[in-house]
Parts: sequence; structure tokens; C-alpha cells
Amino acid sequence: MLRLFGEDPTREGLQKTPHRVARAWMELTRGYGEDPVAILRSALFRETYHNMVVVRDIEFYSLCEHHLLPFFGHVHLAYIPNGEIAGLSKFARIVDTFSHRLQVQERMTEEIAQCIDEALHPQGVMVVVEARHLCMQMRGVAKQDAFTTTMHHVGAFSDAALRQEFLSQLHRS
Repeated sequence: MLRLFGEDPTREGLQKTPHRVARAWMELTRGYGEDPVAILRSALFRETYHNMVVVRDIEFYSLCEHHLLPFFGHVHLAYIPNGEIAGLSKFARIVDTFSHRLQVQERMTEEIAQCIDEALHPQGVMVVVEARHLCMQMRGVAKQDAFTTTMHHVGAFSDAALRQEFLSQLHRS
């Protein structure tokens, strides 16, 4: 790549760049080696709580599989327990797992929801992802304020009133 750009890979500042880039890519794609369902199942607790649990503002950084450029933002999720709850930090861990793969935001949104559904068997799950994509901001159309929101829901969140209740929680301070 350095030669393709017209650079001299033997130049002092670039000599170790291939090694640094390889290490960075291994870190940025570490999610392939992790099992998100197992992560959630590692901290399940029996609980009779049957109301909505909302975890919001989980920050993430990912790489667009089309341009290999970053997209980043926040994941908000809700689930209604069905006899079991998960340790709250595990939700951030599964977001990290899915976001540390080459991704599209739409698929990542569904994968997070499906993972929670598979691991917890809740009454319902809803996931909202809000992100900025550098492939839109720094190249191509170059729209600095473009913001993408995706949503996926299963189970009880098919009810429009329940979805609205969750969405109303997202931008409270």
C-alpha cells in the first residue's frame, strides 16, 4: 500500500508501519475470536423482574466492510426479562465483540438483538444504533453532519407502545 501511494517504505518514519498496521488490525478485528452468546451466558442470574431493562449510550467503534473506514456511535438496548437477567457489563462486551468485526450498521444492530434473544430468551429485545460513518464524512459525498440510526426488535417489542416507551428513554439526560 505504501508503494501504491507513492511512498518509500524504507523511509525512517515508515519502516515499522507495516508491523504497526498489522497489530492495529488484529486489535480492531478481535471480535471474530469471541463468542458473544457465551459472554452473555457467563453472567446470568435468576430473577423475577419482568419490566423493561434499558442500557443506553454504549459507545462503539467499528469498521465499515465496504471501505474499511471507521464508523462509531452508541448502542442503546432494552429487554424484558423472562426469569433471567444478565450482568450489565456483558451488554457492553457483546457490543464490543460485534463492533470489532468488519461490519455494516444494519447487520450489527440485528446481531446484537439476536444474541440477546438467544442467550436470555427474554419476552422481547430492542436495539437502536446511532452512528457517524467516516466513509460518508471524509470521502465520497463528504456530509459532515450525516447520522444513521438503525433499529431491530423481537418479541414483545412488536407492540408500538412498548417501542415508543423505550425510544422515549434514549435521549434523557
